[in-house]
Amino acid sequence: MKKITVALLLSIIYIQSNAQDIPLKPIITETAKTIKKEADTSTWNWKRGGLVNFSLAQGSLSNWAAGGDNFSLAVSSYLNYFFFYQKKRISWDNNVDVNLGFVQTTSLGGRKNDDRFDFLSKYEYKMDTTGKWYLSTLFNFRSQFFDGYTYNNNVGNFASTFLSPAYTLLSLGFDYKPNHNLSVFLSPLTSRLVIVSNHILSNQGAYGVDSGKHVKPEFGSFVTINYMNTFDKTVTYKGRLDLFSNYLSNPQNINIFMTNQLAFKINNYFSCTYSLDFIYDDNIRIFGPLGKSAALQTKSLLGIGFLKTLETKKTSLHQL
Repeated sequence: MKKITVALLLSIIYIQSNAQDIPLKPIITETAKTIKKEADTSTWNWKRGGLVNFSLAQGSLSNWAAGGDNFSLAVSSYLNYFFFYQKKRISWDNNVDVNLGFVQTTSLGGRKNDDRFDFLSKYEYKMDTTGKWYLSTLFNFRSQFFDGYTYNNNVGNFASTFLSPAYTLLSLGFDYKPNHNLSVFLSPLTSRLVIVSNHILSNQGAYGVDSGKHVKPEFGSFVTINYMNTFDKTVTYKGRLDLFSNYLSNPQNINIFMTNQLAFKINNYFSCTYSLDFIYDDNIRIFGPLGKSAALQTKSLLGIGFLKTLETKKTSLHQL
C-alpha cells in the first residue's frame, strides 16, 4: 500500500511539474533572446551655409591742389552664417550677421565705421497644407563689440559700447512664407528689452533707459520682413526691415531698423559690395545742435574686395 501511495504521489508531482513547464518555456525562450536595437529615427537634417566678405580701400595725396587727406584707409568686413532645420510641419531658422569696419585718415585719425552683431532665431509650426503660414516664436539679439563715438567738430563723444545698447526681443506671431526667398513675420505680442550695461551711459539715461537703470522693458507689436535672392548667379541681395511699436509709451513712434546688403560677383573670389542701413528710434536722442534730438540714422558703405560663399549643405544633428 505504501509503494502504491508513493508511486501515485510521484506521478502527481511529475504531472504538475510538466504542466507548469508548458507556459514557462516560451517565456524563458523569449527572455533569452537578444533584443535588437531599432534604427535611430531621431536624426535631424539641417541646411547650413553663409558668406564672408572683406573689403579694403586705400588712398593717398601729394601736392594735390584740390585738397583732401594725405592718406586714407578703410577696412570693412561682413560675415553671415545660417543654419536651418525642417522636418514635416516643424522648422527652425537661425541667422547670424556680423559687421566690422574701420577707417583711418590723416585729418580725422582712426575710428570705426561699422560694428554690429545680430542673431535671429525662429521656431515655427506649419499651419496649412500650402506651407505658407506658420505659427512662430521669434527671438532676436542685437548689439555691438567695441566703443563707439559721435563727433562734433572732430571731437569724439562716447556714445556706445558692448551691451550698451543691446536689444533682445521675444515675439509670438505668424510667419508668411510665399516662397523660399521671402518671409513676413507679424506679431501683436512682443516683449522687448533695451539694455544699457555701461554705468556712464546708464547715468545719462541713454537710449530711453531711466537714469541709473540698466534695462528698459517694452511691450508691443512687431513686424520683420526678410528677403534674400541671387540674380543671374552674379548679384546677391539680402535685406531686412524691422518695425516695432511700444504699447506702453508713444505707440505712434515706430522704431525702424533696416539693413541692405548687395554684392556683385566679379569672379570666384572678388566682388563689389554695397550696404545701406537705416535706424530710427525716438529714444535715441543724441543728435542735433544740443545733442538731445532723435534723427534717422543712415550708414552707407561701398567697396571691392574678397567674397567667399560658405558651402551650403545638409547635415545631421550629430555633425554640427
